Amino acid sequence: MDDRTEVRDVTRVLAVAAHPDDLDFLAGGTIAGWTRAGLEVAICIVTNGDAGQLGQTPRDQVAAVRQAEARAAARELGVRDVTFLGYSDSRVEVTLALRRDIARQIRRVRPDLVLTWAPERTRDSIRSNHPDHRAVGEATLCAIYPDAANRFIHPELHDDEGFQPWRASQAWLMGAADPNAYVDITDNVDVRVAALRAHGSQTGHLDDLAQRVHETADKAALGAGLPAGRLAEVFQVIPTT
Repeated sequence: MDDRTEVRDVTRVLAVAAHPDDLDFLAGGTIAGWTRAGLEVAICIVTNGDAGQLGQTPRDQVAAVRQAEARAAARELGVRDVTFLGYSDSRVEVTLALRRDIARQIRRVRPDLVLTWAPERTRDSIRSNHPDHRAVGEATLCAIYPDAANRFIHPELHDDEGFQPWRASQAWLMGAADPNAYVDITDNVDVRVAALRAHGSQTGHLDDLAQRVHETADKAALGAGLPAGRLAEVFQVIPTT
């Protein structure tokens, strides 16, 4: 597996996720490392997590709770720029509207690197293959190219809203079947745990959360060939130019 720990020629990152807690589970340590290194990171969350199971919380309050938790988690990671697109949880499809909405964020942020879900279904666990994850991954890759890079696709973004075309140079995919890159998060794993703790409606009952995070990151590090005791997050990195 390639060592991509040191990102090169990257100053801005856009992370596009399906649900409020996706990034913290899969890339929290990596994002924390990027912000600590001085990179500008923006987060775009496609849904509000309104289908989440929050015990006795009234259904009409779930989205607000999940959004507040996501903003608190982002602050733990050093991110202040968080956008919610407002799509319905568990009902995301790859539509032109979604592609346009993500392309808008790409043109607004003008990232060198876009982090999102891998669109392909894997076979290791059905829980890792939420349809929203795959739809967001596919829509984001379409938004990277060709949508955000061509002013004549979704022309309203340029003509009515003033967003100039932009092409990110890298795409990093979470949950890929064949990862080819890793990030050593040993020094940032506690930040990832803190971000996950901010999602109290989802993790408040997990007394062993830190242990679970360490076990997952330890397994990833082992697969990446890192020395014993190191922790990692893994991705598939693909060029976009």
